[in-house]
Amino acid sequence: MSEKYIYDISEGDASMKAILGGKGAGVAEMMRLGVPVPDGFTVTTAACVETMNNDGQWPADLKSQIADGLKRFEKRTGRVLGGKDKPLLVSVRSGAVVSMPGMMDTILNLGISDDTVDAIAAEAGNERFAWDCYRRFIQMYGEVVEGVSSHLYEDALTAMKAAKGVEQDTDLSAEDLRQLVAEFKKISDEALGGSWTTDPVEQLNRAVDAVFRSWGNPRAEVYRKANNISRDLGTAVNVMQMVFGNRGETSATGVCFTRNPSTGDKGLYGEFLVNAQGEDVVAGIRTPRHLSEMEQVLPEAYHELLATMKRLEDHYKDMQDLEFTIENGKLYMLQTRNGKRTAAAALKIASDLVDEGVIDKTEALRRIEPSQLDQLLHPAIDPNHSASPVVKGLPASPGAAVGSIVFDADTAASLGERGEAVVLVRYETTPDDIHGVLQAQGILTAHGGMTSHAAVVARGFGKPCVAGATTIKIDPVAKNLVIGDRTYTEGEVITLNGSTGEVFGEALELIPPRINEDFQRVVTWADEVRTMGVRANADNFDDASKARELGAEGIGLCRTEHMFMAADRLPAVREMILAETPEQRAAALEKILPMQQNDFEGIFTAMKGLPVTVRLLDPPLHEFLPNQLDQALKVQQMELTGADPQSLAAERQTLAQVKKLHELNPMLGTRGCRLAMLYPEIPDMQARAIIRAALAVLEREGETVGVEIMIPLVGLETEITTQRGIVERAVEDELAKAGKHLDYTVGTMIELPRAALVANEIAKHADFFSFGTNDLTQTTLGISRDDAENGFLSHYVMDGVMERNPFESIDIDGVGQVVRIGVEKGRSTNEALKCGVCGEHGGDPDSIEFFQAVGLNYVSCSPFRVPIARFAAAKAAMGE
Repeated sequence: MSEKYIYDISEGDASMKAILGGKGAGVAEMMRLGVPVPDGFTVTTAACVETMNNDGQWPADLKSQIADGLKRFEKRTGRVLGGKDKPLLVSVRSGAVVSMPGMMDTILNLGISDDTVDAIAAEAGNERFAWDCYRRFIQMYGEVVEGVSSHLYEDALTAMKAAKGVEQDTDLSAEDLRQLVAEFKKISDEALGGSWTTDPVEQLNRAVDAVFRSWGNPRAEVYRKANNISRDLGTAVNVMQMVFGNRGETSATGVCFTRNPSTGDKGLYGEFLVNAQGEDVVAGIRTPRHLSEMEQVLPEAYHELLATMKRLEDHYKDMQDLEFTIENGKLYMLQTRNGKRTAAAALKIASDLVDEGVIDKTEALRRIEPSQLDQLLHPAIDPNHSASPVVKGLPASPGAAVGSIVFDADTAASLGERGEAVVLVRYETTPDDIHGVLQAQGILTAHGGMTSHAAVVARGFGKPCVAGATTIKIDPVAKNLVIGDRTYTEGEVITLNGSTGEVFGEALELIPPRINEDFQRVVTWADEVRTMGVRANADNFDDASKARELGAEGIGLCRTEHMFMAADRLPAVREMILAETPEQRAAALEKILPMQQNDFEGIFTAMKGLPVTVRLLDPPLHEFLPNQLDQALKVQQMELTGADPQSLAAERQTLAQVKKLHELNPMLGTRGCRLAMLYPEIPDMQARAIIRAALAVLEREGETVGVEIMIPLVGLETEITTQRGIVERAVEDELAKAGKHLDYTVGTMIELPRAALVANEIAKHADFFSFGTNDLTQTTLGISRDDAENGFLSHYVMDGVMERNPFESIDIDGVGQVVRIGVEKGRSTNEALKCGVCGEHGGDPDSIEFFQAVGLNYVSCSPFRVPIARFAAAKAAMGE
């Protein structure tokens, strides 16, 4: 028996999202509940996936199953697609398993033609309505199915409005629209080089195929990569009977949320347009009205909508995002789905639903994505500023953005990828702008409301957005923005406040984020669930203090080379490098020791009572010396100008040492423990500085940190035995001199594949392993991070050669298996071996899920990612 590719809406329910897509499952569930929805059928995601995997060829039975589904549909409605008496008009919409607002394509009013338009006009008693539907269909079908350029239709529509002296589409008469249909058909035929098919069944099949194809369009690909949505899921296609919000003043269309998706507050949140179709609201072509105004215009439908909103939220036990149409006063629901929301709203809604007894804490945690918390860790505008806004729009997505104005998505993407802060300014954004939205700091639009594409996508990505600033004038060709009597050109800096809708014509000071009560509460719930510790990577008092404030349970990586590189220390460091005897080197290190001790005291004070892992010096020595070419030019310049002989001799000596230390591949050269093997005075000095600092903090504060000393870049058993011996002798000597006892541990950083492969030997001499996954990724994959990210890696990800950037999310099949081997082999000879990770993967939710499965004791990440890691660790524990 062949696979079933078509389901009537009445056959589905909410549990069938994987096969019917989110929209299809939602509509089916509403029908099951008795909520008024238009009839229709759904083409499954499986049909899309098979088509995609077969070079665009449909499964053998799909066409016949659509024909059978259409016959059943026609029988239920008493209408016929293309029928001259009671024609059936349908919408063809995408419905992915995971909501992707605006990313794929829609066709409305399919079935209208020269043969049916008069019957539609007569049945509705409204000629203007029929011709409005017809011109909309030609435009949508032409763009989406046949690939006609959208601006050809828009230019014709704009010209018609100009000729008639009107501003809105709704001001055009039936005769105007009839002329526009003729113009649209001519545009279509010229663009296609011949007449397009007028057979409605063929149009339906081609429309379904176009929705399949839209699953692979560039904007959908960008959205999926940004949200880690698998391409293999495919999209369903929903074919539903048209209901018309553009049948006059008793009809309308709208979008609403059962709670505020920006703040999470209860209350009316939504917009509608009288005499309009759904795309008018989300596309931002007309600025809609607030939902509260609907009570005066369409009171019965308004109260029915409120009751339906409550019913659906109660049923799904979550905030719903709803689309509706009112046709001649009758309400129809077109979609319900769990609504996209900001991080602040997600936390508040989850917290409130727990308080309301709707869900428990575990379910609340499941509903929040760890990456959402990142949105709350971004700066806001300093409230003490004295600037006045130059314009105010709608506060479509909260947060603050400061950046240079750009007027197109390509420029925003290009500059943003180079690290420049830009604000994308558009008349309205379209789904094709997704790549620019992702790279921009914020978005400003002249049109569109709180549920426009710009607003929904910005909220989903945590980007500040001010929408519907209707008084601004944008000239994308001349690349300028006029606000009031001032003109801003591309490149000038503005500031957006997405929380208030205000726009400032200058760069305002931003302040660090403030974590609110909902944030603290939900992350505390996560702490009750997680089994893996969360530490921070921090190298100074300020970072350590911030990490502790954000819930870090210690420091998993303190990089001592950052202390060596401070400007006031470089002379002593260079003196140490240029030393020709161990005694000279030791004398130089004596100057550095109190500097390092002072730094450690600050960190240990911030972290007292918690463990701190200090990594001994890791980078190659040449990083502390001048660039070889620059130093050679300096010597040459001194020789030419007759510089002081003593100064010249010193610079020549520096040049000689730079040449001596030069390595073609320094990151795989004399660094880490290899450097310490050559110069044992360095780890000796560092161990003494660590212990002196710990003892000083103990005496001053009454408690100190759990001292963990980490030896970097070990690959050989002899390296760790030698280095551990140096460290222990220095530590015991310092403790003996002080007459004190202090517990401490010595471990190593696993950042070479060989270290993982011989972890059973290394673990005999280590109290802990910390996986340095940044370098472990480089050495396992054999690629340089800096070179790859600026070179081939982005192409690999975009072309699907690699699913993710392995430096952002761990390569589970490769690097991940090296970590797994390291843990298993290490614990085979040392059962008490503590294992953590200190690469930036320690803050990535997907990587944390893997680390939980491998059995790591803790992850460590940058301070501002600590709450994300805490939450991700809880989700990972729940996943197990």
